[in-house]
Amino acid sequence: MHSVQRTSLKHTRELYTFLSRMSDLKEICSGLPLNPLPANRGRDPNVPHAPVRTPNLTAEEERLALRNALRYFPPSHHATLAPEFAQELRQYGHIYMYRFCPALRMRAYPIDQYPCRTRQAASMMLMIMNNLDPAVAQFPQELVTYGGNGQVFSNWAQFRLVMHYLSEMTEEQTLVMYSGHPMGLFPSLPSSPRAIITNGMVIPNYSSRDQYEKMFALGVSMYGQMTAGSYCYIGPQGIVHGTMLTVLNAGRRYLGSGDLRGRVFVTSGLGGMSGAQAKAAVISGCIGVIAEVDEVPLRKRHEQGWLMEVTSSMEQCIKRIREARSSKTPLSLGYHGNIVDLWERLVLEFERTGELLVDLGSDQTSLHNPYNGGYYPVQLSFRQANQLMSTDPDRFRSIVQESLRRQVMAINKLSNAGMFFWDYGNAFLLEAQRAGAEVKKVDGGATEFRYPSYVQHIMGDIFSLGFGPFRWVCTSGEPQDLAVTDSIAATVLEEISASVSDRIKQQYNDNIRWIREAGKHKMVVGSQARILYSDQKGRVCIALAINQAIADGRVSAPVVISRDHHDVSGTDSPFRETSNVYDGSAFCADMAVQNFVGDAFRGATWVALHNGGGVVTAHLGEVMNGGFGLLLDGSEEAAKRARLMLNWDVSNGVARRCWSGNSNAYETIQRTMEDNRQLRVTMPFPVQDEHMLDRFVYFVW
Repeated sequence: MHSVQRTSLKHTRELYTFLSRMSDLKEICSGLPLNPLPANRGRDPNVPHAPVRTPNLTAEEERLALRNALRYFPPSHHATLAPEFAQELRQYGHIYMYRFCPALRMRAYPIDQYPCRTRQAASMMLMIMNNLDPAVAQFPQELVTYGGNGQVFSNWAQFRLVMHYLSEMTEEQTLVMYSGHPMGLFPSLPSSPRAIITNGMVIPNYSSRDQYEKMFALGVSMYGQMTAGSYCYIGPQGIVHGTMLTVLNAGRRYLGSGDLRGRVFVTSGLGGMSGAQAKAAVISGCIGVIAEVDEVPLRKRHEQGWLMEVTSSMEQCIKRIREARSSKTPLSLGYHGNIVDLWERLVLEFERTGELLVDLGSDQTSLHNPYNGGYYPVQLSFRQANQLMSTDPDRFRSIVQESLRRQVMAINKLSNAGMFFWDYGNAFLLEAQRAGAEVKKVDGGATEFRYPSYVQHIMGDIFSLGFGPFRWVCTSGEPQDLAVTDSIAATVLEEISASVSDRIKQQYNDNIRWIREAGKHKMVVGSQARILYSDQKGRVCIALAINQAIADGRVSAPVVISRDHHDVSGTDSPFRETSNVYDGSAFCADMAVQNFVGDAFRGATWVALHNGGGVVTAHLGEVMNGGFGLLLDGSEEAAKRARLMLNWDVSNGVARRCWSGNSNAYETIQRTMEDNRQLRVTMPFPVQDEHMLDRFVYFVW
């Protein structure tokens, strides 16, 4: 009797929670709450917050920023909102509109719970709310997903308007997004994307860091990173896999073995993207030592189980490195302190004992944003740095550059002793060079430094083979659906790998190992999502197999497929994704723009094009990148879209890399043309006699 009552009470509570959530979702999709205005609760002290921005606006620019923010609201509310918006602008350097931050917990709710007219719109709503989930987002109340300043939207009014538009959207409308601002719903075809997103599209001569700070403060432009402003971030799992592949292949290249037991990898950063490093090190089998100055993300990774141990003692840190090396036990150790101190201590240990305690080294601090919270100099405490960066930006800049010079000096000494160091595409070497550190490569090109980027030596070859970070999200929110899709993906890859070359088989084997083990490593943070690196054939086959499983009922709800913009075709970035393109086109952005346009008319549910992104000199003017989302709903139409769009999404980049002279890409695109007779790519004829060029280059006419 009591058991029945308890069961009934449980079901009643679950029903109440469900109905309450549906009501809350309906409320945030109803547009801006104006009558009455919601209470202004300000900042939530229980979540981390973005550093204060310093746009240095003039009085007239402040007036313009306020005018721009108030245009979202009827004049009857301006007297109430203007003073608080002015206070936010002066106190935080931006108008976030905290008053309109929803009370509902942000997370990826099951797709059927969103009020909408089309599941394509609901899939975007789910992905947006996942990007803003406090378990996923770096600074959720500032709408920052990762990288310190990767925005989903510029303010909370934009969030509410977007959710409203999506709830009203039909399959003959497209939502147009201008740097976080919803321009509106426009008539389109059922075959058109349901959303077209652009972020940071600034006229080239004004595409700079300083100009960006002003434009963001004015509310007219927004830095969307890569998957923040395209609504496709899946938490640090997305970078765990890429980091694992990087570390494994670094071992193969630099240490001559994929067996990393007893090998030490030292790096820094445990934030939104860099937080993956600890987990990736352990999966790779090595000892990962990651320095982090901010205790909040360090504790977060430890509580999530991504970081095995934490210490603020340098003595304990060195002791654990020695113990783990000796026992060859995989370990992820978080050092609560500055990475410069750790590098300098490792130098001291080597000079004292002759023992080199580090084999592989890198850095993953947010050096695309070095003077506004992306990098903390060794001379200051965490609190002192946060204060100085806003009160005396010029002095803070000088201290950061001095810290970078010290960091590079220590790295150079360890490198000379036998450590292998690479740049992680986070602008570390570029900012170090700007600071006057010794990172110049003798006779190097514009994208080359003393140490290679991980693209130049490791991931570039993988991209040229057509492999990149394919991912999917199970919109039911059910772990069982994710387990089924994991099994489908592993089976597909195993079938394909049976008939590929040895070079390709190595990539397939790494990813089969990953997908078979991923469920055991508690990768899910936020949505029920998975990532793996796959080539064109693998992506198409996995998507079609998942779509069929939805049609058969083996997967209970639609699945969103996507990828990181950091991919074969997605990004033109001369210091990262295209740093191994040596025909002079590394600074050209045709590939990313063509990718965005081509995905749009080949069937993507939504597409995004961003200026800046990828934690590599990531402010405007340095990078162009594009991404997509595609809803698989079990229909033949979804299968057709997936087949057509995914083939293009990879071949575009492989063809460009082939034309630049990459031999891996040449072979890959040749095989692809043999499989698809409709594909015809212009192939390069390499110069056979370089001495002939010398005769003409040095000939005096």
